[in-house]
Amino acid sequence: MAKDKFAPKPLNDIMAGLSGRLSSYAGKSQALDKQQALLIEFLSPNLADKCRVSNYKDGTLMIEAVSAPIALRLNYLKMDMLSHFRSQGLAELGQIKITANPQSTQRLSINNPAKTANATIAKKLPMSEQTSDYLNAIAQSAPPSLREKLERLALHGKKKQ
Repeated sequence: MAKDKFAPKPLNDIMAGLSGRLSSYAGKSQALDKQQALLIEFLSPNLADKCRVSNYKDGTLMIEAVSAPIALRLNYLKMDMLSHFRSQGLAELGQIKITANPQSTQRLSINNPAKTANATIAKKLPMSEQTSDYLNAIAQSAPPSLREKLERLALHGKKKQ
């Protein structure tokens, strides 16, 4: 009787075939985490939040930046960064490639939820009454179309919470 290729397979058989791949993925993930920690150690906190180690293969470290200006700044630091990584145990590191990837912003914000929480707090701050008075003073010398908008904006500071 022929073997049914659609018959369910025991879980042990499936896991045996995947264990080699899973362990290699885990090893690579740990290596990338170590390299990310070295990158954060080297860069200023502000710059470190805007980039990440994306890959390491054949002596080439790939770093993703959230924008082209950040990538340019990292390119200026590339040789110092290379020396830092080599001194920290990555002697086989031959080059660093830096790319701008705007989509990495989403991945970085997932890893750093504290920043997004602080941003929402800043949006909820009320307007002070002094700011409202300043807007009303500016509105007095503004053209009629702008005056109406400034006065409406100033009302947000007059409301008591």
